[in-house]
Amino acid sequence: MKIQLLDIIVIIAYLILVSVIGIVLKKQAQRSKNDYLLGGKSMPYWMLGVSNASGMFDISGTAWMVAIMFIYGVKSIWLPWLWPVFNQIFMMVYMSIWLRRSNVSTGAEWMLTRFGTNKDAQLSHKIIIAFALLSCLGFMAYGFIGLGKFIEIFIPWDVVKGYVPFDVAPEYVAHLYGIIFTLFTVFYSLLGGMKSIVWADLIHYVIMVFVSFAVAIIAMQALSNHLLIVPKGWDDIFFGKELNLDWSGIIDEVNTKIASDGFSPFGYFFALMTAKGILSSLAGPAPNYDMQKVLSTKSPREAALMSMIVNVVLLPTRYLLIIGITVLGLLFFKDINISTATGSDFERILPAALNTFIPSGLLGLILVGLMGAFMGTFAGTFNAAQAYMVNDIYLKSINPNASNKQVARMNYITGLVVVFISIMLGFFAKDVNSILQWIVSALYGGYIAANVLKWHWWRFNSYGFFWGMFAGIASSMILPTIFTDALPLYYFPIILLLSIIGSVAGSLLTPATDTEVLKSFYKNIRPWGFWKPIDELVKAEDPTFEANREFKSDMFNVLVGTIAQTAITALPVYVVLLMPMHVGIAAIILGICAFILWKTWYKKLPND
Repeated sequence: MKIQLLDIIVIIAYLILVSVIGIVLKKQAQRSKNDYLLGGKSMPYWMLGVSNASGMFDISGTAWMVAIMFIYGVKSIWLPWLWPVFNQIFMMVYMSIWLRRSNVSTGAEWMLTRFGTNKDAQLSHKIIIAFALLSCLGFMAYGFIGLGKFIEIFIPWDVVKGYVPFDVAPEYVAHLYGIIFTLFTVFYSLLGGMKSIVWADLIHYVIMVFVSFAVAIIAMQALSNHLLIVPKGWDDIFFGKELNLDWSGIIDEVNTKIASDGFSPFGYFFALMTAKGILSSLAGPAPNYDMQKVLSTKSPREAALMSMIVNVVLLPTRYLLIIGITVLGLLFFKDINISTATGSDFERILPAALNTFIPSGLLGLILVGLMGAFMGTFAGTFNAAQAYMVNDIYLKSINPNASNKQVARMNYITGLVVVFISIMLGFFAKDVNSILQWIVSALYGGYIAANVLKWHWWRFNSYGFFWGMFAGIASSMILPTIFTDALPLYYFPIILLLSIIGSVAGSLLTPATDTEVLKSFYKNIRPWGFWKPIDELVKAEDPTFEANREFKSDMFNVLVGTIAQTAITALPVYVVLLMPMHVGIAAIILGICAFILWKTWYKKLPND
């Protein structure tokens, strides 16, 4: 164990600091529901953007990205499209604007603006609450276990058990560590609400910028004195039908890992991944902390700018750390121990490299940064879960006339309930990956079709939303038991088809949404798509109304933005790999894209 007293002092200082933030902002958070859940919609967009980016810098995700960078090289930049990472470009270009125009507090409340408040519309409201709470609790359990396992590597139980007045079974050590840091997270987020979360994330991001640059510099110094031995094509961002990466004679085990990942043929995998990613992005954000940050902005314009900031501040910083750790892992692979009972675990490269190569003090800062990412993600998700329970269950169905004091009390109660359930889920879950696969495959697999149609088709109604979500989620849970050896991405087309059938049939076999609700939604949100009958009704009442004709412009800006996002991701990678020509090409592409977006996107942002 390399962690020293100085590192422990750094960690304790950070925990005290975020706790003080919660105490200081407690009174502001108690002023109203919006002050607690959305920071009073008063925070500048750049702070919310940095906070959102900071929350995405999670431990488990970063460990996975280091592993795939080690194995697949620069080509691994494409693999986060599985999430998809470029959904932030759709958000930046237009989706954040549409979402913020609704002026609601949660994604479930948004459903009432789209489908109305009649009894039949409650179906969509209830299923999105269930979806949101399940995904929030799942992500909190995922982060809870991931953090505990990460800390256990640096602070083995044998070192601390002599100071603890109770025994802990080895399989639950990670859970104990997870509980300790979760309690600090709950403390500041429960007291200060959204504002305390944003301020803590801002501090965490500043730390991550420092440590990412430090790790990158250490890696570049090591690379300048050693030869990087990797397969041909490892440092090339482009690919063909196959990856054609052969690790034979270098690290033979990597070939086994590539075969087991199932990404081959990569051309086909990439096409499916991109198609799913585009559909996911068209569906808009899932009802989690990302959506809550958008709804917390001052205006639709600032919502778009917030999503832009996420891309600008997250990717370069995160990839400096990722490529830095990867280079150290490759150069000194024999010096790090990533062996397990079943072979090498490449997701252990991140903690192993940190333990081996990072000096005391800086190691403490890195641990604070990565723990802070967990705390930010957990706190943001925790806040989102509270929002759905308080705003969409308590205030809508139990006590609509609750006072600010009653709302504040309910925020605390629901917060404690949410964190207790997520910890219990963490204890019952087999591992981090099992939770993540359940969220991504089962829950999000059924989300896409219904949530694309809700923006773009006037005839889509609450029944269609319910049955589309139900068909998608149910099939996503059943199909993994049928296609046991296939990646979820390969049977995604079946999930999508069943969800579309449920959405369309559910809508056409039931009455359309009330016309007044549709007209109000269309005039306020101003989406493009298949809205002609409603457009005609609105124009009959208001001849000055202009429909949204920006589909082609939005898609052009999405394309340019995605190219820019890829360039800003590749740039720090090539800087650390000491490849000046590639750095120059990436910088030129990024500059051209930025200029185009300034002309075609930024200058045309709405002022409302």
